[in-house]
Amino acid sequence: MVIFFFPRADTSGCIKEAKQFSAFGDAFTKENTVVIGISKDKPARLARFRLKHNLTCFLGSDHETDLCEQFGVWVKKSMYGKSFMGVHRSSYLIDIDRKIISIWPKVKVDGHAEDVLASVKALRP
Repeated sequence: MVIFFFPRADTSGCIKEAKQFSAFGDAFTKENTVVIGISKDKPARLARFRLKHNLTCFLGSDHETDLCEQFGVWVKKSMYGKSFMGVHRSSYLIDIDRKIISIWPKVKVDGHAEDVLASVKALRP
């Protein structure tokens, strides 16, 4: 399983990241790997986001930030001199025994989904 945490639906980087994971959807499926994107957005917003951009990856809502806090991606951020709490863009590769195999803590969107897929393929015997 791949879980990618993203800050907010329908923002440029999040659109790009979700589209890239969706583009590799068949390849992840071939590797028996489910891809789930998680954000703080409410389910209705994520549903609109998924439809609007024809996303094939699953999206999950953590609007109470429980999962984000457990994974350590709910962090203090700052922009234009103001501090706020937000989701830090990160990805996790988790095996069937729920063990974290790989972590990408500082995701740069371009090429990220492809890098994650390569890591999944590298696990193949």
